[in-house]
Amino acid sequence: MSEKDPGAQVQRINELLDIMHEHDLDALTLKSGETTYELVRREPGPSMVAAPAGASGVSTGEPASQPAAPAANVKRVMAPLTGVFYSSSSPDTEPFVSIGSRVNSGDVLCILEAMKLFNEIQSDYAGTIVRVIPQNGELVSQGEELFWIGP
Repeated sequence: MSEKDPGAQVQRINELLDIMHEHDLDALTLKSGETTYELVRREPGPSMVAAPAGASGVSTGEPASQPAAPAANVKRVMAPLTGVFYSSSSPDTEPFVSIGSRVNSGDVLCILEAMKLFNEIQSDYAGTIVRVIPQNGELVSQGEELFWIGP
Protein backbone atom coordinates (compact mmCIF):
# COMPACT_ATOMS: atom_id res chain seq x y z
CA MET A 1 0.00 0.00 0.00
CA SER A 2 1.54 3.31 -1.11
CA GLU A 3 1.44 6.13 1.45
CA LYS A 4 1.18 8.66 -1.41
CA ASP A 5 -1.97 7.03 -2.83
CA PRO A 6 -5.02 8.96 -1.49
CA GLY A 7 -7.12 5.79 -1.54
CA ALA A 8 -4.53 3.98 0.55
CA GLN A 9 -4.41 6.89 2.99
CA VAL A 10 -8.18 6.82 3.43
CA GLN A 11 -8.04 3.06 3.97
CA ARG A 12 -5.26 3.48 6.57
CA ILE A 13 -7.22 6.23 8.37
CA ASN A 14 -10.33 4.05 8.46
CA GLU A 15 -8.28 1.17 9.92
CA LEU A 16 -6.89 3.51 12.59
CA LEU A 17 -10.39 4.81 13.38
CA ASP A 18 -11.56 1.19 13.82
CA ILE A 19 -8.69 0.60 16.28
CA MET A 20 -9.62 3.78 18.18
CA HIS A 21 -13.27 2.71 18.46
CA GLU A 22 -12.41 -0.89 19.34
CA HIS A 23 -10.13 0.17 22.20
CA ASP A 24 -12.10 3.31 23.19
CA LEU A 25 -9.10 5.62 22.61
CA ASP A 26 -9.32 9.42 22.69
CA ALA A 27 -6.16 9.90 20.60
CA LEU A 28 -3.88 7.84 18.39
CA THR A 29 -0.60 8.77 16.70
CA LEU A 30 1.17 6.47 14.24
CA LYS A 31 4.30 7.13 12.20
CA SER A 32 4.59 5.03 9.04
CA GLY A 33 7.66 5.89 6.98
CA GLU A 34 7.56 9.61 6.22
CA THR A 35 3.85 9.90 7.11
CA THR A 36 2.52 10.61 10.60
CA TYR A 37 -1.15 9.96 11.33
CA GLU A 38 -2.63 11.78 14.32
CA LEU A 39 -6.28 11.17 15.16
CA VAL A 40 -8.02 12.88 18.07
CA ARG A 41 -11.59 12.26 19.16
CA ARG A 42 -13.53 15.53 19.41
CA GLU A 43 -17.11 16.44 20.19
CA PRO A 44 -19.32 16.29 17.09
CA GLY A 45 -19.33 19.58 15.26
CA PRO A 46 -19.34 21.01 11.77
CA SER A 47 -18.00 19.05 8.82
CA MET A 48 -14.78 17.31 9.82
CA VAL A 49 -11.83 16.28 7.63
CA ALA A 50 -9.33 13.56 8.58
CA ALA A 51 -5.98 13.09 6.86
CA PRO A 52 -2.36 12.32 7.65
CA ALA A 53 -0.87 14.98 9.92
CA GLY A 54 1.38 17.31 8.02
CA ALA A 55 -0.34 16.69 4.70
CA SER A 56 -0.09 19.91 2.72
CA GLY A 57 -3.40 21.67 2.30
CA VAL A 58 -5.41 19.38 4.60
CA SER A 59 -6.11 19.79 8.30
CA THR A 60 -6.45 16.81 10.62
CA GLY A 61 -9.75 16.66 12.47
CA GLU A 62 -10.44 20.35 12.15
CA PRO A 63 -13.52 22.03 10.71
CA ALA A 64 -13.25 22.21 6.93
CA SER A 65 -14.04 25.94 7.05
CA GLN A 66 -10.61 26.69 8.51
CA PRO A 67 -8.02 27.05 5.75
CA ALA A 68 -4.92 24.90 5.98
CA ALA A 69 -1.75 26.84 5.27
CA PRO A 70 1.45 25.54 3.76
CA ALA A 71 3.75 24.54 6.62
CA ALA A 72 6.70 26.56 5.27
CA ASN A 73 4.80 29.86 5.35
CA VAL A 74 3.47 29.80 8.91
CA LYS A 75 4.78 30.22 12.41
CA ARG A 76 3.20 27.88 14.91
CA VAL A 77 2.26 29.10 18.38
CA MET A 78 2.57 26.23 20.84
CA ALA A 79 1.00 25.87 24.29
CA PRO A 80 3.65 26.72 26.89
CA LEU A 81 1.71 24.77 29.53
CA THR A 82 -1.17 22.35 29.92
CA GLY A 83 -4.49 24.07 30.59
CA VAL A 84 -7.96 24.98 29.39
CA PHE A 85 -7.97 27.15 26.24
CA TYR A 86 -10.09 30.30 26.32
CA SER A 87 -10.35 32.47 23.22
CA SER A 88 -11.61 35.52 25.14
CA SER A 89 -11.35 37.07 28.60
CA SER A 90 -14.97 36.17 29.43
CA PRO A 91 -17.84 34.25 27.79
CA ASP A 92 -19.64 37.44 26.75
CA THR A 93 -16.68 39.15 25.01
CA GLU A 94 -15.24 38.76 21.54
CA PRO A 95 -12.25 36.42 21.05
CA PHE A 96 -8.81 38.02 21.30
CA VAL A 97 -8.10 36.86 17.72
CA SER A 98 -9.81 34.92 14.96
CA ILE A 99 -8.86 33.75 11.48
CA GLY A 100 -7.79 36.81 9.50
CA SER A 101 -6.85 38.89 12.55
CA ARG A 102 -3.62 40.84 12.21
CA VAL A 103 -1.35 40.47 15.27
CA ASN A 104 1.91 41.99 16.43
CA SER A 105 4.55 40.51 18.66
CA GLY A 106 3.29 40.80 22.25
CA ASP A 107 -0.44 40.79 21.39
CA VAL A 108 -2.59 38.51 23.57
CA LEU A 109 -3.85 35.52 21.57
CA CYS A 110 -5.72 33.54 24.22
CA ILE A 111 -5.82 32.52 27.87
CA LEU A 112 -4.77 29.16 29.26
CA GLU A 113 -6.20 28.30 32.68
CA ALA A 114 -4.04 26.02 34.78
CA MET A 115 -4.65 25.34 38.46
CA LYS A 116 -7.05 28.30 38.75
CA LEU A 117 -4.43 30.67 37.27
CA PHE A 118 -5.31 32.48 34.04
CA ASN A 119 -2.22 32.84 31.84
CA GLU A 120 -2.34 35.24 28.90
CA ILE A 121 -0.57 33.72 25.90
CA GLN A 122 1.12 36.38 23.78
CA SER A 123 2.31 36.19 20.21
CA ASP A 124 6.02 36.00 19.53
CA TYR A 125 5.33 36.83 15.89
CA ALA A 126 3.73 39.53 13.77
CA GLY A 127 1.41 38.38 11.01
CA THR A 128 -2.09 37.17 10.25
CA ILE A 129 -3.92 34.37 12.08
CA VAL A 130 -4.51 31.65 9.48
CA ARG A 131 -5.63 28.86 11.81
CA VAL A 132 -7.05 28.56 15.34
CA ILE A 133 -6.66 24.95 16.39
CA PRO A 134 -8.32 24.34 19.79
CA GLN A 135 -11.96 25.11 20.46
CA ASN A 136 -12.97 27.39 23.32
CA GLY A 137 -13.00 25.47 26.61
CA GLU A 138 -10.86 22.62 25.27
CA LEU A 139 -8.02 21.16 27.34
CA VAL A 140 -4.67 21.53 25.57
CA SER A 141 -1.36 19.94 26.49
CA GLN A 142 2.01 21.63 26.73
CA GLY A 143 3.62 21.69 23.29
CA GLU A 144 0.32 21.40 21.39
CA GLU A 145 -0.29 23.80 18.49
CA LEU A 146 -2.66 26.65 19.29
CA PHE A 147 -2.40 29.00 16.31
CA TRP A 148 -0.80 29.32 12.92
CA ILE A 149 0.40 32.83 12.06
CA GLY A 150 1.15 33.60 8.41
CA PRO A 151 2.88 36.48 6.74
